[in-house]
Amino acid sequence: IHMDEKRERRLETKEQGSEPDEARRNSFICLWASCMDRAYSWRTAQSMIFGQPLVFDMSYEKDMSAREVANAVRQMVFSEGCNRRSADPFHIHFCNFKEDSLYHREFIKHYKEAWGKLLITVTDQCYTEVFPKDKLIYLTADSPKVMKTFDHDKIYIVGSIVDKSIKTGVSLARAKRLGLETAALPLEKYLLWNIGAKNLTLDQMMHILLTLKDTGDWKKALEFVPKRKYCGFVSKPIHELKKTLSLVNTLKLGRRHEELQKQFVKNYSEKLTRK
Repeated sequence: IHMDEKRERRLETKEQGSEPDEARRNSFICLWASCMDRAYSWRTAQSMIFGQPLVFDMSYEKDMSAREVANAVRQMVFSEGCNRRSADPFHIHFCNFKEDSLYHREFIKHYKEAWGKLLITVTDQCYTEVFPKDKLIYLTADSPKVMKTFDHDKIYIVGSIVDKSIKTGVSLARAKRLGLETAALPLEKYLLWNIGAKNLTLDQMMHILLTLKDTGDWKKALEFVPKRKYCGFVSKPIHELKKTLSLVNTLKLGRRHEELQKQFVKNYSEKLTRK
């Protein structure tokens, strides 16, 4: 009994002694988070005056289902957060944005009261009415022109579309109708592409553009492409890598073909023995 009482007293004193430390730690974390938020907001506010514009084209609501619109908005929320935490953020513009649209309602769900306080420019005007046409470059995976370097004097446009059925050419057709220059990321130049379409999510595009803006290094920027989509970075001439890849695929298929033949012979022999 005496030992139990002593143990209880020790636990009580330990709990009482840990409370002030925990409270002090929590208050420090809150203070640090508040200071960081203030610093991020200050940088984003500066970008609205001096920063390079980046346009999200919000004119694709009719080309998507409600679920795809919700997914697109979620990716743009991630993109805005990533941009806000950057050392040199873009001045984000949401162009062709309609009040009470499905886009708008999904943004309200995510941001709630903070939607009206976001340090971004939202307008129902088209980007061709806001910026000079010769400064605009529409980034689309379907463009025949490949982007070589990041241009700090240009204004890049990203289509706010998530398309599960992969309707190719939608953003390219829109850019051509408006008479805009287009560009695609040089994925095949730097990556040994493995599988899937060359469409990236909006937050992946934001990470890539921010890294290019800060470093100009394609290898660093394209690390944000999902690893499942490529085998590795190109370190040899592309025609040599294609030969190697085709040889590997041939060997794989040949080995698979032999395995299937052996399995067929085994199954067939088992059937004969049963008879």
